[in-house]
Amino acid sequence: MNKVTLKIEGMACPMCESHITDAIRKIYSNAKEVKASHTKKEASFIIDNEVDLSMIKDAIDKTGYKYIDGKIEPYEKKKLFGLF
Repeated sequence: MNKVTLKIEGMACPMCESHITDAIRKIYSNAKEVKASHTKKEASFIIDNEVDLSMIKDAIDKTGYKYIDGKIEPYEKKKLFGLF
């Protein structure tokens, strides 16, 4: 699993966040925990397969927002209470 974090300029409200999450879901319908924050100027999601940041950049730029940067990190699902 991978966690993808994106830096995005131009989001000003919760509706802007919705536009970004919709754009991500259109490209990666199997993405989980898709979130965007206009205050942090970022979006993130978790996905099982590989990610093409250039596809995400194109999709975000087409919505009128500006993709600044993206990073992909390995993600390990947290276990119940950290015990298992």
